[in-house]
Amino acid sequence: MTEQLSAAAPTDCTGQSLLFPELTGRPVVVDFEAGHVSSDGGSVLLGRLDCSYGYTQRFARCFQDYRNPDLIEHELLGLLRQRVYGLALGYEDLNDHDQLCADPLLASVCGKKDPLGQDRVRRQDRGKALSGKSTLNRLELTPADADAQARYKKIVADEEAIEDYFIDEYVRHLPKETERVVLDVDATDDPIHGQQEGRFFHGYYGDYCYLPLYIFDGDWPVLAWLRRSDREASTGAVEKVKKIVAALRRRFPRLPIRLRGDSGFCRDELMVWCELNGVKYLLGLARNAVLEHRLAPALQKAQALSQAQGGTPARVFLEMTYRAGSWHAPRWVIGKAEWTQGEGNPRFIITNEDPCQFQAQSLYEQDYCGRGDMENRIKEQQLDLYADRTSTETMRANQLRLWFSTLAYLLMNQLRRVGLAGTQWARATCGTIRLKLLKVGALVRVSVRRVWVSLSSAYPWKEIFAQVTQRLAVGPSLGT
Repeated sequence: MTEQLSAAAPTDCTGQSLLFPELTGRPVVVDFEAGHVSSDGGSVLLGRLDCSYGYTQRFARCFQDYRNPDLIEHELLGLLRQRVYGLALGYEDLNDHDQLCADPLLASVCGKKDPLGQDRVRRQDRGKALSGKSTLNRLELTPADADAQARYKKIVADEEAIEDYFIDEYVRHLPKETERVVLDVDATDDPIHGQQEGRFFHGYYGDYCYLPLYIFDGDWPVLAWLRRSDREASTGAVEKVKKIVAALRRRFPRLPIRLRGDSGFCRDELMVWCELNGVKYLLGLARNAVLEHRLAPALQKAQALSQAQGGTPARVFLEMTYRAGSWHAPRWVIGKAEWTQGEGNPRFIITNEDPCQFQAQSLYEQDYCGRGDMENRIKEQQLDLYADRTSTETMRANQLRLWFSTLAYLLMNQLRRVGLAGTQWARATCGTIRLKLLKVGALVRVSVRRVWVSLSSAYPWKEIFAQVTQRLAVGPSLGT
């Protein structure tokens, strides 16, 4: 069949029907006369969320648009919405936008007043209300020194302003009654497969990659900083934590702040800064011969407990003071002596918390181990929001892609936190939310006054959809 079709002339499906008599007791007839149909019927929820909270509107202030306003058809805000919404809807590649540009529903959600694209200047562009891949590509590739004299790339992203934007959005969302914040810091690998700027082989990950630094508060993204991988995980952490803490203290002068990270961030520079600035830390501490020797009696006790319990895992916790050679003073260390699966598994954390106020076991198991959820958030952003699609030539452009992904995650996370609170998807991944709530087939009709979006009568989650719609209409005050 494949060979016969490839040899035949191209099939013109317009105006003809396709018959599938073998499927059921009555013939199934397929035609191409439905008009405008979108697979993204739930995109209206993204649009409402964004309009209510003003995320992309404030994000657009981080860009300088040097284009002549009398000559452009795609405003900056619309371009940013198209790119970010596209990621949230599952379109990871810029090439996808050569088809998406003809979707009147996405055009409406992005704020286009002519969602059918009938008023485009060039005849070949009519019917395509949104921009194609080339315009979005120029947005990403504009160099920092571009100006009005540049030929094509004239929309300049202010990198420092964008970094501050995510920090400000984080501080903005915290309730007035916030009693404490916990910042989780971590680095991860972002494999690259070309000759991108900053390409470096990382021995631990065994691949050419970037080493982005992430900071989250729970599921809220605070920082996403793209770095070369020819450095250690903690590089630049003091500078970034300092900026975040300063923003928090401007709004909450006495707010207790705790920083958590793995052993890659157990560096004297970071710990000293936290100690001098009233920030508590819980950091992993890499084991060494001295620490293991001091933990040995506790490990023997854990082994005896495990054997007495029939081989089940056993833990014994030991508190101690320890000073590495590069430290200016000794610090409080908690050792976990664990015996599991017939062998020892010693682990250590270091903290400047008051040992009189915490039990070693709960501080380790509940407070420190709670940081593990951050890895799920990083995976969610990379797998569901395509944060690892850093395939452009320059690090500047790849950093911008990472920020687009971070903003897409922020939107999806707020959809989950606000719209889906108390529902069966309150803790679902962004991928599941997209599949269930956004990727919904819709018939789209555009009239002079309205855009009609008709979802299937058989859509099984219509009650949740309606509930989310109401919850996201929070009014314009939050979007200022």
